[in-house]
Amino acid sequence: MAPAILIEKLQKRYGSVEALTDVSFTIEPGEIFGLLGPNGAGKTTAIRCLCTLTTPDAGKIELSGIDVVANPRVARQRLGYVAQEVALDKVLTGRELLQLQASLYHLPKKLSKKRIDRTLNLLGLEDWADKRTGTYSGGIRKRLDLAAGLLHQPDVLVLDEPTVGLDIESRLAVWDFLRQLRSQGTTVLITSHYLEEIDLLADRVAIIDRGSVINEGTPSELKDKVGGDRITVRLREFTPIEEAEKAKSLLSALQSVQDIVINNAQGNSLNLVVGAGSNSLLSIQNSLSDAGLPLFGIAQSRPSLDDVYLAATGRTLMDAELAVAGTRDPKAERKQNMR
Repeated sequence: MAPAILIEKLQKRYGSVEALTDVSFTIEPGEIFGLLGPNGAGKTTAIRCLCTLTTPDAGKIELSGIDVVANPRVARQRLGYVAQEVALDKVLTGRELLQLQASLYHLPKKLSKKRIDRTLNLLGLEDWADKRTGTYSGGIRKRLDLAAGLLHQPDVLVLDEPTVGLDIESRLAVWDFLRQLRSQGTTVLITSHYLEEIDLLADRVAIIDRGSVINEGTPSELKDKVGGDRITVRLREFTPIEEAEKAKSLLSALQSVQDIVINNAQGNSLNLVVGAGSNSLLSIQNSLSDAGLPLFGIAQSRPSLDDVYLAATGRTLMDAELAVAGTRDPKAERKQNMR
């Protein structure tokens, strides 16, 4: 059986900006696949290429064996796409908006009514269906947007940051619904920079950074590759790099320490990988004390997807978000979104 989605060596450039340099991954039918990375990593560009909204410069995209670039109209019939920004006509009711969506897909009147009723029921929107969308909360608006993307019963549902800005109750409702879709055989592709969301939902995940996929696998596999527990050591609130390098050299000699990364974006803190279950905190504290080095803070935790990202790039997802925010050009982004 052909993969639900096959993407190979995808590339896309906007002028001097290289949005995608080498994106490759496959998604099997009936799984939830997470595309994880900071804003500006290339997630949205990749799915816009998949959804025929942007033409890639190079690479291959297939949807159940169909060449998406060569046969965009066929691909659209099999795709449901819900963008990050919710775009609803505030004058229409939820039901009227879904009726409009059904007509755009040329669904027969009887069939469209049946599907609208069913979709409203699935997403718990019955009480809101005949109210104008301008009165909806953010969570209800997002659910209606999901309903519009599902009305034609696509084989693949693509969601760009599906729960951004939602309260926890709305997020949980969306998560439950996506699990229902998976149990019914729908393939779901989610882009997100929420670690918890991808960890809880995704069967497999690809981590994308600066236009390239840097790691792929199940959340458990990716975390197991990193191995051990994580310890974060801060010598000072803002540690001089020379002092951090000295501490790194010192702690590297400890038997329980497997790896150390100096996190420049977080005041030159030290991120250590230690053997699972080892009593490393006391050894680290004693070593620093014996060497006359200060200790501002120390914490230990189990591996997370953020640790996977940190091991691959030397920075956390939050650090990457802040770096992108500091270099973002709103005018250039508007031009990119218009293409």
